[in-house]
Amino acid sequence: MGPGGIATIIAACALFIIAIAISYVVMRVGRFIDEAKLSLKSLVDETAPLIEEVHTTVSLVNGPLKSINRITKNAEDLSEKVSEVTQSFLSKNGAAVKVAGAILSAASAKKARSKKKAE
Repeated sequence: MGPGGIATIIAACALFIIAIAISYVVMRVGRFIDEAKLSLKSLVDETAPLIEEVHTTVSLVNGPLKSINRITKNAEDLSEKVSEVTQSFLSKNGAAVKVAGAILSAASAKKARSKKKAE
């Protein structure tokens, strides 16, 4: 056996070792992919019910919020109507309001004077 034969045996052994290393890596990557697939499936299986529960919770919360929104809107409408009526009353009966204000201020002044005399 000459130097060419020895080089051929060394090259064959090197190729054999490389082939074993590559097959080992391929097997490890395959196992990793299988584990990743199982983990992803587990995550999806656990997440789907959670998302459904969140959807149900949000739906249940939105019902009362719609009612509160309706009540708030009704209160706003009532407040606007009271404001319009008050404004209308004041514009139509301005003199009567001034007289009533004067009477109230006179009554409060009389009350204050009577308190001072009592002290």
